Amino acid sequence: MHIHLSPRHLVLTGAINSYVVNKLAHLDNQTDHIIAAHVVLMHDESKKKSNYVVKIHLAVPGPDIHAEDRENDLYAAIDLVMNKLSRQLRKRKTRLVTSKKHKTQVAAERRKRGL
Repeated sequence: MHIHLSPRHLVLTGAINSYVVNKLAHLDNQTDHIIAAHVVLMHDESKKKSNYVVKIHLAVPGPDIHAEDRENDLYAAIDLVMNKLSRQLRKRKTRLVTSKKHKTQVAAERRKRGL
């Protein structure tokens, strides 16, 4: 998986970089179909609440997956976005498996009727 980190109005430290890469590795273990990830880390000083914004775009076969979250702590925002992406990937996998099962069942019924 190709990972692209884009910090906006904050310094990308080695700790932040390794934290994001580690979290994305957990998503990569969940599914092998992630082609690339684009992570945008933003710090907004003008707002009193939710200073950090994390946006992640996952490139997968078919429709891409997006998630965004805001939090006062950068690491908490990263955790929340990763949880959202994990749920979306599970939902995508369930949808693909269900579709495949349905197609298999329809094909089996057609073969039965043809006999």
